[in-house]
Amino acid sequence: MSDHSAILNRLRRIEGQVRGIAGMVEDERYCIDILVQLQAVKAALGRAESEILKRHAASCVTEAIDSGDPVEQQRKFAELVDLFEKAKR
Repeated sequence: MSDHSAILNRLRRIEGQVRGIAGMVEDERYCIDILVQLQAVKAALGRAESEILKRHAASCVTEAIDSGDPVEQQRKFAELVDLFEKAKR
């Protein structure tokens, strides 16, 4: 399984969870049950985000460091800082 396949499978499972939650809302299921499923989706998204971030650091950021190009290194560093700043909002 390629690296992209694993992430895509994870995201497809999350997509299925979200469709299931929509069905729960349509069926007027108990609010707490819906909230528990929403928390599970948020946790799954967090794990997917973490995996993609790890892959980015292992490939793109490492390549920038190895390149010795200070402009490219700064650009990758700025991308990460921007990402973390957006996450705080």
